[in-house]
Amino acid sequence: MGNAAPVLGEWSTFYTMMGASVAALTGLMFIVITLIAGEERLSKNPDGISAFSTPTVIHFATVLLVSAIMLVPWHVIICSATAMGVIGLCGLIYVSRVAVRAARLLEYRADIEDWIWYCVLPFVAYASMLAGASMIVTGNSNGLFMVAGAAVLLTFIGIRNAWDVVTFLAMGGPKPD
Repeated sequence: MGNAAPVLGEWSTFYTMMGASVAALTGLMFIVITLIAGEERLSKNPDGISAFSTPTVIHFATVLLVSAIMLVPWHVIICSATAMGVIGLCGLIYVSRVAVRAARLLEYRADIEDWIWYCVLPFVAYASMLAGASMIVTGNSNGLFMVAGAAVLLTFIGIRNAWDVVTFLAMGGPKPD
């Protein structure tokens, strides 16, 4: 698995599709945030944005970055695997920070569904990316499937969470007790 060109070339259609999809979805998130930017509730608690909206854009951006890296014409696969490992590790750290922000929210208490979709599943995705990168470095090409699976999971998490944020805000945000 030393030469990356034949191995990663087989993945080019997949990563082209993933990159284009998440780029469009990221653009839609910016449009949604712009449309609701005038709402008073957004300025009340920046931790709410940091815990729920920003991670969605970060997950989409991560998949875009992964797609770009996997489309680079590397001469050796260890370069792309190392990049995937760094992204996976950074993602784990980021998701941990998101969990802290969500836990300290005063205006809204995250329920079990929020914890699963905003913390647990992203943690699984980034851990899979890191594990897949480790497998690739050791010569196991099945790691490519783990990285791809992590990218797909992050995309579906982003789609679901974008919908969650939009519907939450459309319904008027947090309700007083």
